[in-house]
Parts: sequence; C-alpha cells; structure tokens
Amino acid sequence: MPSRCAWVPLNDPFYVAYHDTEWGVPVHDDAVMFEFLLLESAQAGLSWKTVLHKRANYRRLFANFDPAAVALFTDADLERLLLDPGIIRNRAKIKAAIGNARTFLAIQAEFGSFCNYLWAFVDNQTIDHRVDVVANLPARSELSDAVAKDLKARGFSFLGSTVIYAHLQATGLINDHTTDCFRHDAVS
Repeated sequence: MPSRCAWVPLNDPFYVAYHDTEWGVPVHDDAVMFEFLLLESAQAGLSWKTVLHKRANYRRLFANFDPAAVALFTDADLERLLLDPGIIRNRAKIKAAIGNARTFLAIQAEFGSFCNYLWAFVDNQTIDHRVDVVANLPARSELSDAVAKDLKARGFSFLGSTVIYAHLQATGLINDHTTDCFRHDAVS
C-alpha cells in the first residue's frame, strides 16, 4: 500500500479516491475551478467529508457546476435548493454560490479565464511547501489572505482565507502533500 498523507481516512473510499486522483493536482480548467470553489464554500465550518459525500448531489442541483447556469438561478431556485436534503441547506451558502457564480463570470471576462486570474497570484507555478508531517500544514497563509481579500473586494462571499487556502491546496496552486506521500512528487 502506498504511503498517503496522514489526514486521509483509509476506510473511506471517497476520500482515498479524492486524495489519490484530485487533491493537489494543478487545475487549469475553469469548470473544475468553479466546482471546487462552490464545494469549498459549502464546506466552510463543516468537514470536507460531509461535502465530498454530497458532491454528486451538488453536481446535479448546481447545473453540473456550470457557472453561467448557476449565475442565472433565481429566488425560486434558491428555495428549491433549500428543500433538497442532498446538499447542505444553508441559505447564506446557497445564496453565496449563486452570487459567486456571477462574480466568477466577471473575473473570466476581465482576465480571459478564472484560472488566468488565480494562477497569476503564484506566477503560474505550483508552490511546493515540502511539508513533512500533517501537523506542519498551515490553515491559511499570506497568499490565501491576499486571494481572499481580492475575491471579497470583487464580490465573492463565504470564501475567507482558510477556505481559500484549502482551495489553493485542492487545485494544485499549493502542493501540501506531505513529502512521504506517493502523490507529492506527482503533483509538483
């Protein structure tokens, strides 16, 4: 069995698959980037496991994570989503997802793509922290502070520095796979 980051619950196949195939892989696709932003925002204050196990429902209810479609959601859509037990039924988070989709589209229009905007914060290079143990992983950084501040100024909500740090890890802008993890070198 390969060595994995110690935070991965080996008895949860969703988590193992997520770690082994997605977490930390550099994302250069706006649709995938939007999916992670929406899910990270939904996760705020909860466990990632909760969101991960509801991901298929989010995909179904949020137009396959199409930001242009989500940006068109109405108050009636908000009320419909609040009734579905397949997602986290938090009015503020769902409302933020819709508003964030609109802001996401504005950033795409300004920068050519959301990925162009976000990767510019790291000069288009993954930051490799070379973390040896999970206890040394930060929850936020100066980078996540700066990104969160800029996103908030542009109109994003439910995306503070801690959520953005998790997003940067998940989408490969920061490689925080521990150095003993078999995925560390693969995503560097």
